[in-house]
Amino acid sequence: MKVLCLHGKGTSGFILRSQISSFRAKLPADIEFDFVDGPFKSAAAAGVDIFYSPPYYSFWENDSVDAVRAAYNWLNEHIAKNGPYDLALMFSQGCVLGSSALLFHQEETPHLPPPFKAAIFVCGGASLGVLEEMGFHVSAEARERDLASRSALALQAGSSALLAQGANRWTGLKTLNGGLSEEELRNEITSPYRINVPTVHIYGSKDPRWAAGVHLSGICEPSKRRTYDHGGGHEIPRTGVVSNSIAELFQWVVAQNGST
Repeated sequence: MKVLCLHGKGTSGFILRSQISSFRAKLPADIEFDFVDGPFKSAAAAGVDIFYSPPYYSFWENDSVDAVRAAYNWLNEHIAKNGPYDLALMFSQGCVLGSSALLFHQEETPHLPPPFKAAIFVCGGASLGVLEEMGFHVSAEARERDLASRSALALQAGSSALLAQGANRWTGLKTLNGGLSEEELRNEITSPYRINVPTVHIYGSKDPRWAAGVHLSGICEPSKRRTYDHGGGHEIPRTGVVSNSIAELFQWVVAQNGST
């Protein structure tokens, strides 16, 4: 089987390969992973330059809907040349691109096969601008939380916080999450339809962007999704427990479509 891997903003395919190495080692050796670099050079994501050297990439230079659509067109060209893919595995900004690709496909070309048969979203949400353009209702609370979480992420992931506090730097977004349950968060975005391929949603309760990951799970078909809270921040923990759990979820989502 073939897996499309979409990295986060200010990182790269090489960096994502490193980030998933712990649970990837627990998967069958014959799975082919395609680690794609975004089309734009980028500054390093907060804290990334401590561990990884450049170059760093992004899938767009601004967060406009037009920029996301342009990235979707770029991704479709890549898939046409290098696919088809059984699964997409995405982190952070990669989740925005992957979820948008599935939504655009559902809106524009539903008679054709989706760009990938299943999806694993890690520490990422959907583009609220894309959702609103497509007729989703996004509450004011969800939008306010989205903006605040981006600022909190930049602070908690930054080099100074990393060097001073290590893993303790992750404190989430307590001021706006307000003790809401995952189901309450999912209800903040009303879906005219849902992403219909099997999905896995992995997020961390200490990640400022936790709510964005939960929101994304809410626009996916409930009967075809699984969720997992790894308990950490905006990262993929490498502990044995987390790695085993993600590997099991990987195998589950692959099995939904009978991929081998």
